[in-house]
Amino acid sequence: GVLSFVDAGGGITMAQQWRLTSDITGDANPISSNLEIVDTDGYGGIGSNMTESSGVFSFPSTGIYLINFHILQYVVSGGDYCQGIIQTTTDNSSYSSAADARTNSSSSGTAFNSAFTNFIFDVTNTSTHKVSFRVVQANTSNKISGNSSSNLTHMTFIRLGDT
Repeated sequence: GVLSFVDAGGGITMAQQWRLTSDITGDANPISSNLEIVDTDGYGGIGSNMTESSGVFSFPSTGIYLINFHILQYVVSGGDYCQGIIQTTTDNSSYSSAADARTNSSSSGTAFNSAFTNFIFDVTNTSTHKVSFRVVQANTSNKISGNSSSNLTHMTFIRLGDT
C-alpha cells in the first residue's frame, strides 16, 4: 500500500488554538478567565483538546509540544513595558518562566503593541507537566486585548512528536 507520514512515525497528531475573549486590565497571573478554543473563520484543530482549569492548561497526551504565546497590548494612558510569559511546571506545583515576550511603548496616547514567544515543552507526564500564561504591565491601566471572534491575544499548542 501507500506509505503515509503517519505510518512512518511522523506527522502532527495534535494542534489547537485558544484565545482571550475579552480585555484584561493590568496584570494576570495566570490568565484564568475569558479563554476559549478558537471557533470562528474556518478554524480547524487536530486531535484531542487541551483542557484548562483556573488558567492551568493540561495536555491530552505525553509528547513534545510547541507552545506559542502572542499578546496584543492596548496602551490606554501612557506607555510602559508589558510582558507575556509562558509558565511551565513539571511537578504540578512550582511554575517557572519558560519564555518571556516583552514590548514597550513610549506613547502618551493610545497605541497597540504585539509580543510573541514560544517554548518547546517535553510533557513526560500529563498529571505533572502543565502550562499557564501570565501578563505583567508596568502601567496597570493598560489592557491586554481579547476578542471572541478573532485571535488577538492567543495561544497555540502543537504536538511535534513523542517524548
